[in-house]
Amino acid sequence: MLLGGLSATALAPGFAFGQATNEIRIGAPLPLTGPLAPEGRKQKRGYDLWAAQVTKDGGVDVGGRKLPVRIIYSDYQSATPRGVQACEFLVNQEKAHFLFSPFGSGAAKAGSAIAERYKIPMIAPTASSVEVYDQGFKYLFGTFTPNSTLTEPLAKLVTEKAPDVKKVAIFSRNDLLPLSLANEMRKSSAARNLSVVYDEKFAIGTLDFAAALTQMRAAAPDWVFVGGYINDLVQVRSQMRDLGMKPKVLTMIAGPAYEEYIQALKGAAENVSSAAWWHPSVRYEGEDLFRSTANYVEVFKAAYNGDTPDYAEASASSAGAILQLALKKAGTLEGPAVRDALASLNVRTFWGPVHFGATGQIDSLTPPVFQIQEGKAVVLVPDEIKRGEFRFGIA
Repeated sequence: MLLGGLSATALAPGFAFGQATNEIRIGAPLPLTGPLAPEGRKQKRGYDLWAAQVTKDGGVDVGGRKLPVRIIYSDYQSATPRGVQACEFLVNQEKAHFLFSPFGSGAAKAGSAIAERYKIPMIAPTASSVEVYDQGFKYLFGTFTPNSTLTEPLAKLVTEKAPDVKKVAIFSRNDLLPLSLANEMRKSSAARNLSVVYDEKFAIGTLDFAAALTQMRAAAPDWVFVGGYINDLVQVRSQMRDLGMKPKVLTMIAGPAYEEYIQALKGAAENVSSAAWWHPSVRYEGEDLFRSTANYVEVFKAAYNGDTPDYAEASASSAGAILQLALKKAGTLEGPAVRDALASLNVRTFWGPVHFGATGQIDSLTPPVFQIQEGKAVVLVPDEIKRGEFRFGIA
C-alpha cells in the first residue's frame, strides 16, 4: 500500500507493463471509502470499462503506436485534502502522464492546481460548477456543463406546467456543487418571480434533518429543491416522508439518476424530479471507441451483470474516450501537446458532442430533465428524447 494506504492499482487486463514510455499511465484519485464511496465506485466502473475496451481494441493510438492503458487508483477516503495529496503522489511517485480528477466540484477544483503546476492534463468527469473553471487554468477539462443548464430547464418546465407554483425552498449540502446548484436555483427562481421562502444549507455528514425540515414545512413551499449527494438525498427524502411533507414539486440533484436511490426509497422516490448531464436513452453516434450511446449501454450491461449505466459511470468512461481521441490527435504523451489537442476537440462521442469552451468546461451538451415514474427515470426534456409528462405531488 502507498501513501498511508491511499493507493491501489487497477490494470487493463492482458498487457505486461514495462517502462512508462511503453504505457499510458493515468492517475485516478477516487473516494472509494467514506460517505462519497457510492459515487467513487461508480466512477471506477466507468474507468474500468473504458480500460477494458482499450485492451480489447489493442491499445490507444499514439503517433501510430498502440499503447496499453494503466489506471492507478488512489482512495482518498472522501476527504478533499487527501484527494489533493493523492494527485501530487500520482504525478510525482507514480509518474502519471494524465489525471482524472477527484470526485465532485470541490475536490476537482482543489486537485486541479496540481495538474496545472506540473502541466498534466486533467479531465474532470464530475465537476459542473463554474467556480471550478474560473481559475484561469489551461490543463483542466470538464465533461459536465454548468449548473445553470440543470436548473433553467427544470424551472421552465415546472412554471409552464404549474403556474400556481409560487414558493420555493432551497436546501443544500455545504459543498461546492450543491451550493453552486442552490445559487443557480435562486437565479432561475428570481427570473420567474418565484419567492424563495426557505434557503438553508446542511453540514457534510448530517444524518438528522428533522429540525431543518420542520422549519421548511412551516414555510409551506410549493417546490422543494435539495442539492447534495446520494446518501444525503436518501436521508432527506426519507425524513420528509416521516414528517408528512408533500410539496407539489420535489427536485433533488444529484442522486435520483442512480438506481440505488430508487431502490433505497421505493415508493418515496415517485415523482421526484431531477436533471443530469446524460441519460442512457440519448442516442448519439460517435467517433470514440464505443461508437454510439446504444453500443456503450450494451457493453456496460455485458460487463456489469445487466446493470444500466447512469450519468456518473458514463461520464467516467467518456473521460477516457475523450482523452483517447486527444492522444490520437496529438500523436504524443507530452502534456502541453495533449492539452492543446483537448482544447481543440470538436467531435461526437457516445456521451454527446464534445467541445470545450475557453475555460475548459464542455459547452456542447444539452442535459436531460427527468422524473421518477413507476420506479424508473423518465426523460421529460429535451423533446427529442422525451418519454413522458411532468407529474405533480409526492407520496
